[in-house]
Order: sequence, then C-alpha cells, then structure tokens
Amino acid sequence: MKFIGAHVSAAGGVENAPLNAQKIGATAFALFTKNQRQWIAPSLSAKSIDQFKKNCEMAGYTPNQILPHDSYLINLGNPDKDALQKSRNAFLDEMQRCEQLGLNRLNFHPGSHLNKISEEGCLLLIAESINQVLEKTKGVTAVIENTAGQGSNLGFAFEQIKFIIDHVDDKSRVGVCIDTCHAFAAGYDMLTQDAFNKTFDDFDRIVGFSFLKGMHLNDSKKGLGSHVDRHDSLGKGTLGLNPFRFIMKDIRFDGIPLILETPDEQLWPEEINLLKGMEKES
Repeated sequence: MKFIGAHVSAAGGVENAPLNAQKIGATAFALFTKNQRQWIAPSLSAKSIDQFKKNCEMAGYTPNQILPHDSYLINLGNPDKDALQKSRNAFLDEMQRCEQLGLNRLNFHPGSHLNKISEEGCLLLIAESINQVLEKTKGVTAVIENTAGQGSNLGFAFEQIKFIIDHVDDKSRVGVCIDTCHAFAAGYDMLTQDAFNKTFDDFDRIVGFSFLKGMHLNDSKKGLGSHVDRHDSLGKGTLGLNPFRFIMKDIRFDGIPLILETPDEQLWPEEINLLKGMEKES
C-alpha cells in the first residue's frame, strides 16, 4: 500500500500539520517541527506534543506515514569547526523534537564541502555528525536525502550516499529519501520503464532498498543531469508523468511516505488523487 501526501504547513503549531494533511486527502505527510529558516526555536510545548499525537491518531497517521524535514540551514559536512558544531547542535535539536513527537525518522540534506575540503573529507564529517547525534537520541532514524548536486552539495550520487552509510555505526538508524527531481537532475534517468528499472536496480545494488525510508515526488523544471534543483508540478516538467506511474505500480515503494514538494499547493489534492489513480491502474 502506498502512503501519499505532501509537505504541509505547521503554522500555528505542529499539531496543525496532520489536520492540514487530512484536508487534502493525504495518507502521508511531511512537516517542519520548527521554523526551517532559523537556527533556534522555542521548545515544543507539552500541549502541542499531546495535541499532535491526538490529531495523528484521529486522522489515522502512524509514524511510518510521516517524514519530518530538518532546517535548510544545517550543513553536517561544514569544514568550518564552529559552523559544523552549530549545525550538529541544530540537528540534535531536530532529532529530539521528533523523539518528543513520537516520530521515527527525520529527513535531511547531507551537506556541502563549500569548496574548502575534499568530497571524501566532507562525507566523513557528515557520517561523524550522524554518529554523534544517534548516540544522543533513540528511536529516530536519520534519513539522508539525495541532492541534485547543485553547487558544492554532496549526496547526489548513490555511491556518496553509500559511503556515508558505510561510516555510520548504527545502520539500523540510518536511511535514505529519494527525491525524483534531485535524482533526475543528478543524472539518473527515469523517463522510460527500462531507464527507471536501471536507476533503481542501481540504487538497490549500491545502497539497498532496505534503507529507503521515504520519497519526494517532484517533477523537474530542468533536464537530465542539469544539477539544478527546481521542482515542478507533476506532469508539467521534464520528467512528465511516467516516472510517477512506475513508482505507484512498483511494490518496492510500498509502506513509506511518498511526499509531494511540488510548487503549487493548490494542486496537491489533485496530484494526490492522480497518484492514487495510478496505483489502481491495472
């Protein structure tokens, strides 16, 4: 069974996110547990935590259907010692927020070398960051999101993701989120069934489907191998609808949150219904 949703607003409190997801017919959702543009945010109140859990239960969302996302400011591979520690502290706070909310995964962008250290050095810093935070938390999996490879961002190649995982001590608490736009921009073709099969056979061989904990379903404004991260609404970009049809008909993507981050929120109910229809096609 596919869990399909979108990255919904948590404005007014995290407890509003499951209600916003329910309104658009989602069976999964993503959220920020704090303002994603700020380093420090007020702690979650006991009232918000309790109401979030009640609203999730009322709307039928289990932790396996929820994919929280961390702050865009965090860079777990930052070569600057002080900036790295700031990111690690913020990431720990994000993981602890997920713990408090009873969530079991946190999606994050791995990091950037900023053209100051080698790719391998940066990847090692990312793995070290994950190890440090996992030691201080429990029950929450750190979910590495693949990137488009824009600028100095790493994690765009499956081999880079594997390298990070290989250097994480507790592999039971590290996972992967594949963003379709990012993968296509990074050079992974999904336009035909054969190309799609090759891409995800490669993913399984290099990383392993056992690590897949979620997906972001986004069309791409830019072309294959562009290394430009620009999302588009489903069927309106360079990916078109076929890759999403392949995903919806492939049982390897069952049981994880499949999250829209497409730019037009007004289209989310329509896009969710479109994806649900694809799943039912014979």
